[in-house]
Amino acid sequence: MLTEIHIKNFAIIEQLQVSLQPGFNVLTGETGAGKSIVIDAVGLLLGDRARPELIRSGADEAIVEAVINIGRCDDVREKLLAEDFEVSDELLVRRIISRGGKNRVYLNGSLATLSQLQSISADLVAIYGQHEQQQLQRPSAHLDLLDRFSGVDNELAAYAGSYAELKALQERLAQLELAERDRAQRLDLLSFQAQELEQAELRPREDEELERERKMLQNAEKLATVCASGVSELYEGEAAICDRIASLATEQDGLRNVDPMFVELAEALRQAQFGLEDVASRLRDYAGQIVFDPQRQAEVEERSALLTSLKRKYAPTVEALIEYHKAIVSELEELSDVEASRDALLKKMADAEAQLRQTAAALSKKRQSGALMMQQKIMAELQDLALEKARFEVRLEPLEEPSARGMERCSFFLAANPGEDPKPLNRIASGGELSRIMLAVRRSVPADEAMTTAIFDEVDAGIGGIAATKVGEKLKKVAQGLQVLCVTHLPQVAAYADHHFRVEKHQDDDRTRTDLVALDGEARVDEMARMLGGAQVTDRTLEHARELIGRSVGQVG
Repeated sequence: MLTEIHIKNFAIIEQLQVSLQPGFNVLTGETGAGKSIVIDAVGLLLGDRARPELIRSGADEAIVEAVINIGRCDDVREKLLAEDFEVSDELLVRRIISRGGKNRVYLNGSLATLSQLQSISADLVAIYGQHEQQQLQRPSAHLDLLDRFSGVDNELAAYAGSYAELKALQERLAQLELAERDRAQRLDLLSFQAQELEQAELRPREDEELERERKMLQNAEKLATVCASGVSELYEGEAAICDRIASLATEQDGLRNVDPMFVELAEALRQAQFGLEDVASRLRDYAGQIVFDPQRQAEVEERSALLTSLKRKYAPTVEALIEYHKAIVSELEELSDVEASRDALLKKMADAEAQLRQTAAALSKKRQSGALMMQQKIMAELQDLALEKARFEVRLEPLEEPSARGMERCSFFLAANPGEDPKPLNRIASGGELSRIMLAVRRSVPADEAMTTAIFDEVDAGIGGIAATKVGEKLKKVAQGLQVLCVTHLPQVAAYADHHFRVEKHQDDDRTRTDLVALDGEARVDEMARMLGGAQVTDRTLEHARELIGRSVGQVG
């Protein structure tokens, strides 16, 4: 959700900062006040092309930034992490346009590329308007909308698994055929590697065991000396520590009749004696295991050197060496009997293709059923949006080859007027029609989980009266699921807003600037009256404004 927008030196905007709220937000204002400029600025945050002429006259650079709440957008947070950006519940997007052409993009304070910006922010905010590259104008996005409407997650997952399995088998067959061309050379290389690894008789974690033994052998003399010294000092030598402690304990115990405290002291000394005797015993046992064996030390050094050499050549660990050995033995078996291996792979591919066809058929069936229902639902929505004569179609066309998304492509078609043949939506729909169709889609299709904000520009173009009221009502309902920002010139639409902003244009010292003012109470009524009556605001238009606001609250609330 967009929570803050800050614009500086952008077109006629000198400085503008606004805090947006959840729900339905509208921007109104007189023609030419700069409503579309605000939307253009947000478009930059989604990755639109930056042009030097957008910089305010007299300034060297323009800055547009926004704060977007992504607390529940797990996919976006994962993208940020994958690209090494800082991650929190808020995403700060900053775009700087310079007259010198050094344009910059920042995500959470770190420099980013334009493609990274487009990948991340475009998933969160969508603009639907005449001058935007809209989702509806991208046929590649039509299938996503249909799938969300049809609820094909399980079928799509099953198909994706079958597709991945078939692709893996096809890749193995291609590798086998490639290997066959260089079969003799490959066989020699793999045979040598397999023999070398087999002769090594590798054991898991052997390198760690050898390292421990090598340290023991290298330090055998020192270990033996320390152990012997410890045993002598603690237990066996003259004036051994344990003997002295035992004598001290006897002395303390002899004073038990003088003061009972000495009983406790004597017991503490005996416990210390027992502990030290245990240490001496362990040192004696350890010394008995120490081996002075130069020959074994040489063997360990030689074995360690061999493992180091193998790890340098083939894999970083002994465990990885063992797995690599298994892999090349398997490849040798395939290369040794290429025909049998190819036949086995072809059989597996035939089974995988049959499984793919089966999962593709289940996916296609559900999509076809969903396409009909989606078409009917969107048509019903369009009836209320001054497109009652329009025909909207969801068409599925089979693909010649399976794709990662299925066996068909999806395209939206529209006939805006009676008697016309439906044509691809991205070729014929105007901006106003596209915005209203997108509104109908948003009312019909569950929103993308990552989508937090939908911005509608010119959604009310060419309509009025009852249709305008319906547009306002539908936008209000869409805003119950995600934040909506709408630029409108119709009071019937603005009446449904949860939050109302007016774009104002001022002239100071022969310079034009644009401000954004939050409206509430009577200020909102005044703006609604202006939209109803133009320059002439009368008691009647004020009363009509109040009535519109009150009626819209009653209808949706």
